[in-house]
Amino acid sequence: MDILNDEYYMQLALTLAAKAAGQTGINPVVGCVIVKEGRIIGVGTHLKRGTGHAEVHALQMAGEEAAGATVYVTLEPCSHYGKTPPCCERIIAAKAARVVVACGDPNPQVSGRGIERLREEGIDVTVGVLEHQSRLMNEKFNKYITTKLPFVTLKTASTLDGKIATRTGDSRWVTGAAAREQVHTLRHQHEAIMVGIGTVLADDPLLNTRATVPAIDPVRIIVDSSLRLPLHARVVTDRTVRTIVLTSGSRASADKSAALEAAGVEVVVCGDGEKVDLTDAMRKLGELEIGSILLEGGGQLNGAMLEAGLIDKIMLYYAAKIIGGLEAPGTFMFAGIEKMADAVSLDRVHVEMAGVDICVSGYPVYKK
Repeated sequence: MDILNDEYYMQLALTLAAKAAGQTGINPVVGCVIVKEGRIIGVGTHLKRGTGHAEVHALQMAGEEAAGATVYVTLEPCSHYGKTPPCCERIIAAKAARVVVACGDPNPQVSGRGIERLREEGIDVTVGVLEHQSRLMNEKFNKYITTKLPFVTLKTASTLDGKIATRTGDSRWVTGAAAREQVHTLRHQHEAIMVGIGTVLADDPLLNTRATVPAIDPVRIIVDSSLRLPLHARVVTDRTVRTIVLTSGSRASADKSAALEAAGVEVVVCGDGEKVDLTDAMRKLGELEIGSILLEGGGQLNGAMLEAGLIDKIMLYYAAKIIGGLEAPGTFMFAGIEKMADAVSLDRVHVEMAGVDICVSGYPVYKK
């Protein structure tokens, strides 16, 4: 039997928040539950950037009953005027008696000020209930709001021997239907999807979500040092989704750049060398308010991103297949590590089945 306590109601708030993953832009996902005398009188979720926060929706539902109630919220109520008024002032005006917060807001504009403001008004505030779950849920937001750099999740599918395609380049399909369906959910939950020009030339992909229900298509990012992207490619001709091409300063043709921009593609020059400066690219994408990226690159782009220490999370889908091939492309293709002690290891590793395939996920630990 469930025990009605702070964790019970906070778990409900976290569940509400999780349902909006992928649709709040650079904003966090937040859930709120208001309880009075053992009854839930209000619930709310932040649904879209620029619209009412979770607390606002829950307070509107609770109405006058919010007076003397307990407010459970997965992230510290904001205390500043942004696109919407501060939530802590709404809670104070509603005369709530207690506020339970999962974790503080890493946003420098808030960062403890919301909690302090509530306490100044005599409201009892408890912080840290299911804190780990809340921070994990907003890992993308937490990085972007503190660094202005996008959170990068690498997703790749390979055979047990680490091959992402056969020696002839055939890659359909490495994994099964269940794993591919999960990938479309991941696309929905990230603001952008990034691939290399090789993927576009080989497959002419649309790079959208193909889910069983309508889903949000991510911004398309193509890494293309010499602007080989054809004007007839589907990522160019399909204008339903924003497309950005990252290119280099020394190899990009001004005429091709102008042609792509005339076709509605944004061309961003990253560095002045022969290859795209990926570190500069992440900074510029952050300036464009892209807070999260799903990297679905080939071995070379994956390797370059890993070498540069730009991958925050790795999700490796393994099919129970072995194909071999000395020239078959691998998951990470770069010069490689000289000593095993210097290898990039994964922290907080999680293993689960995706239909008939295996998903290994974790957070890379880079050697300094």
